[in-house]
Amino acid sequence: MQVSMTVNGTQHQNDAEPRTLLVYHLREALGLTGTKVGCDTTSCGACTVLLDGESVKSCTMFAVQADGGSITTIEGLATSPTHLHPLQQAWIDHDVPQCGYCQAGQLMSAAALLAKTPKPTDSDIDTAMAGNVCRCGTYQRVRAAIHSAADVLARSKA
Repeated sequence: MQVSMTVNGTQHQNDAEPRTLLVYHLREALGLTGTKVGCDTTSCGACTVLLDGESVKSCTMFAVQADGGSITTIEGLATSPTHLHPLQQAWIDHDVPQCGYCQAGQLMSAAALLAKTPKPTDSDIDTAMAGNVCRCGTYQRVRAAIHSAADVLARSKA
């Protein structure tokens, strides 16, 4: 069936089998491989993307459910290849990535959090990030990076 969605600001119209998961549609039909397949059960969060501004686990959502929606993947988080999103820069500054597998999902969950809660508390961050598992255990650095990015975003809006 035809699926129409805006992904990272670009309109796409593709055929999709009704049972194709959104993560596979993004990776295979659109070639956006930054969104990772981790557990296929919504447990790890590596597949997190934004759908109409809300973080969703794309491994348990069908592509047809996103029909008509606006999706942001990790590839669309930065405004350009040379200008990182403040979260991405904070991830670098705080040495968050180790193996890196979970990072795309972590960043997308953090972006959804900061869009709704510009000055999050530690508790806000812990709650928002609870669906993202990091096997390397970088949780304290994730929290610090989110606080840093929130400060940068607040200064840019002032």
